[in-house]
Amino acid sequence: MTTTRLLLADDHAVVRSGIAHALADLPGVVVVGEVGDGPGLHTALAELEPDCLLLDITMPGFEPIADIGAIRARYPGLKILVVSAYDDDVYVQGLLGAGVNGYHLKDQPLSDLRLAVQRVLAGERWICSPLVEKLIRLHEQPAPALTARQRELLGYLQEGLDNQAIARRSGLSIKTVENHLTRLYRHLGVQSRLEAVHYIHQHPALVGHAAHVARKDPEGAASIRQALLIVDDSVRYRTQLRRMVARAYPSLTIYEADTIQAALHVARVAAPGLALIDVVLGDESGIECARQFHTAAPATRIVLFSAYPDREFHRQGMQAGAVAFLDKKDLDAAALRELIDDALG
Repeated sequence: MTTTRLLLADDHAVVRSGIAHALADLPGVVVVGEVGDGPGLHTALAELEPDCLLLDITMPGFEPIADIGAIRARYPGLKILVVSAYDDDVYVQGLLGAGVNGYHLKDQPLSDLRLAVQRVLAGERWICSPLVEKLIRLHEQPAPALTARQRELLGYLQEGLDNQAIARRSGLSIKTVENHLTRLYRHLGVQSRLEAVHYIHQHPALVGHAAHVARKDPEGAASIRQALLIVDDSVRYRTQLRRMVARAYPSLTIYEADTIQAALHVARVAAPGLALIDVVLGDESGIECARQFHTAAPATRIVLFSAYPDREFHRQGMQAGAVAFLDKKDLDAAALRELIDDALG
């Protein structure tokens, strides 16, 4: 029988002990470690290489959405089951969207927890019964009526724009954008930008096409209405590329990312037509970024580039799903225009 290695992460030792005891006789499951905070969790994941993680998202030094996204990107095969006291439906949807395999409430019987672990290990998605009922009620609720401006703002949030970028795009002041967003959150019954984005996912008709109105370029022809992503750990280089692209295609939506996690977030919320990815992303691999991005957004055309191109990088990049591999010094305005025209039409 194959042994499944399980790691417990909860800042209460008594809770960890209770969970470990409940799972002690589960066939083929062995608890290989326990941790009580975020830094300890990341260390244990690297050292113990578990197959499954049981996780409380309220530990010290742990940012649920960001850390789970990073863990999912680094350990794509890891099964993640959240065991929490929080039953907020929007929060649950946010964590499911970040990549967890299941969400279980602490007040449920330990026998249900055993079942949850078994289901997650079998490759299924687990949501405990009380949460399922809440999520069903949420989907049955009619979406609120919004003004054109509110739909426009939701579209910008869905694109991942910050307040400053929204202000530039909409022609409003940053203070006005902040006021609009505060009223919008109150109207939707959400507390944050993250919750608003996940609300959009549940009610896509709210946004419609308000944020994607065709604009005209200087020659009067309709500009490209799709999106492009630049992935590079150098702010200076990203800025240089963005400016070159923006000059040629002023209405093209341009995203930026400096890590695999940030790139995958764009893949989930926007699925851009073209992604330009540097082979070296700080301590991360751009080739691994391309592989995960291709899985998350298979329709996106991926172009890898590097200041130190070689045949092995090229071979690995093509296997990861890239359609081209370029030397950084060749990525000028003319090359960008050719890439964008070919990818986005």
